[in-house]
Amino acid sequence: MLKFSLFVFLFWLIGNPFIAILIMLILLYVLDRRFVGLTPSVFKPFKRMSRIRKLRQHINLSPNDVSSKHELARLLIERKKYSEALRWLVPMQHMLEDSAEYWDDLGISHLNSGDEEKGVASTLRALEINPRVKYGAPYLRLAAHFAKGQTDQALAYLQAFQEINSSSCEAYDQQAAIYKKLGNAQEARRWAEEGLRIFRMLPRYKKRQERKWAVRLFFKKLMG
Repeated sequence: MLKFSLFVFLFWLIGNPFIAILIMLILLYVLDRRFVGLTPSVFKPFKRMSRIRKLRQHINLSPNDVSSKHELARLLIERKKYSEALRWLVPMQHMLEDSAEYWDDLGISHLNSGDEEKGVASTLRALEINPRVKYGAPYLRLAAHFAKGQTDQALAYLQAFQEINSSSCEAYDQQAAIYKKLGNAQEARRWAEEGLRIFRMLPRYKKRQERKWAVRLFFKKLMG
C-alpha cells in the first residue's frame, strides 16, 4: 500500500509513469542499502574491478609482493574466477604455508574448480592451523558441500561450527539453509529462531550490519 501511494504521489508530481517508477525504485534501493541491505551494492563490483586492475599493475612492477598477490586472488574468488585465483595461490604455498587464511582461500578455489580432494584437504589444513579462521566459515562451507549426499559428515562440521558460538546472523542463516537441504525442517527452523534471538541482543550499530541476514532468517522461520 505504501509503495502504491508513493507511486501515485510521484506520478501526480511528475506526470510520467515510467519516470515515477524509476524514481520509486531508486528511492527503495537507497532506503534498502541504508537500513536493510538486501539488495547488492551496484558500486562494489566497479570498486573491485578497479582494485584488481591496480593490483595487477602493482604486481607487474613488484612481482615479489606476496600480500598483493594474495589480495588479488581473494578478489578473484569474490568474482568467482576460481581457476584464475588458483594460478595465483598455488605458487605462493611455500611462502604462506602457515597462514590459515591462505589455505582456506586455496580450499575455496579447489572446491569450486571441481577438485574435491584438494579442496577439502586445504580447508582442513586451514582449520588445523586456526580452528576459528574466518569466524568458523570453513566449517559451514564443508557442511554445505557434504550436505549434497554425505549427511553424517555435514552434521559433524555443523557441530564443530556450533562449538565456536558465533554471534553472526549470517552463520545462523547458513546453518538453517544447510539443515533445510538435509531435510531437517525442524532443526532449520530452530536455528533460524536462534539467529533472530541473537539479532535482538545485538547493539544498534551491529544490527545495521546483520539486518540483511535477520530478514532472511525471519522468512526461513516463517516458511518453516
